[in-house]
Amino acid sequence: MDCKFRTDLGTVTVNEDILLKVAGYSALECYGIVGMASKRTTDGIVQMLGLENLGRGVRIRAEEDRVDVDLYIIVEYGISISAVADSIINTVKYRIEHLTGISVGKVNVSVEDIRV
Repeated sequence: MDCKFRTDLGTVTVNEDILLKVAGYSALECYGIVGMASKRTTDGIVQMLGLENLGRGVRIRAEEDRVDVDLYIIVEYGISISAVADSIINTVKYRIEHLTGISVGKVNVSVEDIRV
């Protein structure tokens, strides 16, 4: 699902894969995050994803003129989860809006696992 928005010069279309990568890389840059998580629906096992599969730990939902982002993360043991989540929300929202021009409505962070 592509996201479209209008400018004075015409319509801009941003591929969903671009939004997934921007959100995934932005989240990984935040302190306290170990990796992105992918939950297998068959058995509920959480796996840590490498850089090539960042899109699995991110879900994008396009609304009218904005997008909502869901992130599934693995955090480092001993780090404040609320501080990590707040940092991720602010960073991801800023990066998507700054790099793509698409406004972000919500950024939801789900902590799937804690790693030592």
